[in-house]
Amino acid sequence: MHTRKKAVLTGIAALLILAVLLLLLQELFRPKYGYGNIPEGTLIADYYDEAGEAGGHDVIFIGDCEVYENFSPITLWEEYGITSYIRGSAQQLIWQSYYLLEDTLRYEKPDVVVFNVLSMQYGTPQSEAYNRLNLDGMRLSVSKIKAVLASMTEEESLVSYLFPLLRYHDRWSELTVRDFTGMFETQSLSHNGFLMRADVKAAENVPTGRPLPSYAFADTCWEYLEAMRALCEREGVELILIKAPSLYPYWYEQWDEQIQAYAEEKGLRYLNFLEMTDTIGIDFSTDTYDGGLHLNLSGAEKLSDWFGAYLAEELGLSDRRGESDTAAVWAEKAARYHAMEADQLRELEEYGYLKSYGAKAPQ
Repeated sequence: MHTRKKAVLTGIAALLILAVLLLLLQELFRPKYGYGNIPEGTLIADYYDEAGEAGGHDVIFIGDCEVYENFSPITLWEEYGITSYIRGSAQQLIWQSYYLLEDTLRYEKPDVVVFNVLSMQYGTPQSEAYNRLNLDGMRLSVSKIKAVLASMTEEESLVSYLFPLLRYHDRWSELTVRDFTGMFETQSLSHNGFLMRADVKAAENVPTGRPLPSYAFADTCWEYLEAMRALCEREGVELILIKAPSLYPYWYEQWDEQIQAYAEEKGLRYLNFLEMTDTIGIDFSTDTYDGGLHLNLSGAEKLSDWFGAYLAEELGLSDRRGESDTAAVWAEKAARYHAMEADQLRELEEYGYLKSYGAKAPQ
């Protein structure tokens, strides 16, 4: 009897050691994101460290690069006392947005959810690379599993998302010192989901849209948009649809008309910021860092200033700067934000480009 008990305990210990070794290997082989290496890769996972902080966020942004590079939560706080977080990621597809929203509402209930509608153009999964940036950082949940199943291309499998070692084991030949030192940490560049870029590249020769064989959005997109609206309604959250003021990818008038019609039918607010750039004060010769695809720091702060006033005046969001605990948390955030701003301006003056932030030197 004693021998059998000892054998069972030995077997359990062996399994635990094997599990720990596999976990260590998984952390070693997974891609490391941060400075100089796809900073967007940290965005989804970053949220969990701040979910529900200091009474939660008043506003949650959901969407692709047109939210995480165009809106500044620090500006919303400093100018209007509005707390916000951007759950954005690169080429975030609408079903990914829906499940990320579902995931977010497990942790907090904001007053407002802002969804950028550019992803309505994609009715099918696009690529594993973008799927990984969107989904690897999600904590394991039913929402994550549903998001993976909706997003997978033909070559992908659910199990590789649940056990990333199966996907990344062949990175052994690419391992660097950073892979070892960063096994249990990430280097985040974001400020509540906002990726800062202070450099300037004026918008010139922006391509116009080519005629499309059809301007109809896929049924799948409409289904997830309606699911998002219904979820927000059930949770008592105001949903605002927006089109960020990015000049490219091209936003067709026919697409805009469909979103306007949907918003009117459902009683939703829809803001097309492309039509409001003069009112906001955006200048595409100075307020973009990549020729009009995204706003730079100057442009993001202008857009956030205008939107903060809208949220305060039209939706009545309260100024929370008088809440001592909340103010203390956001004072630290603002200090980090302005320190990075100073660093970027210093690098631009010294090198002419952002050497430490993943940007490339001019060719």
